[in-house]
Amino acid sequence: MEHEVGFFANPHTWVNIGGLIFLAFAGPKIWKALTQMLDQRAIKIKADLDEAQKLKDEAQALLGEYQRKQKDALKEASEIIETAKTTAQHQAKEAAAGLEAAFVRREKLALEKIAQAEAAAIAEVRREAVDVAGAAARKLIAASLNDARASALIDAAIKDVNQRLH
Repeated sequence: MEHEVGFFANPHTWVNIGGLIFLAFAGPKIWKALTQMLDQRAIKIKADLDEAQKLKDEAQALLGEYQRKQKDALKEASEIIETAKTTAQHQAKEAAAGLEAAFVRREKLALEKIAQAEAAAIAEVRREAVDVAGAAARKLIAASLNDARASALIDAAIKDVNQRLH
């Protein structure tokens, strides 16, 4: 039951002819629009790649700058540590010298106090010796002194006082 239809009577033939006519008139415009769209997309991709390259270059520059700053900071920290060590050593030497001077001053002060204590002890011993000698002399004089001799000594002492006062 197939029946044969002629070439021009076949609907597929007319659809194909219409498509070819459409492509003949609209094809260059479609091709032009398609190539423009692809060109614009290529331009956008190129701009994105350029922007990415620019950002990469900026990131590299920042990385280099921060690495330099890090090296500078490490160098500065090292210098600060060295300065602190030197200062600490200097202060330790000064403290040792100050401590030595303080020991010398304290030793000198202790020796002076010992000398003062010795002088005070010698003076105390002398006073005691004078007191003991005076007491012994009084006892001896009292034991060997009679009334006539005592009166003569008192009179001589009064004369001596009068002569010293005038």
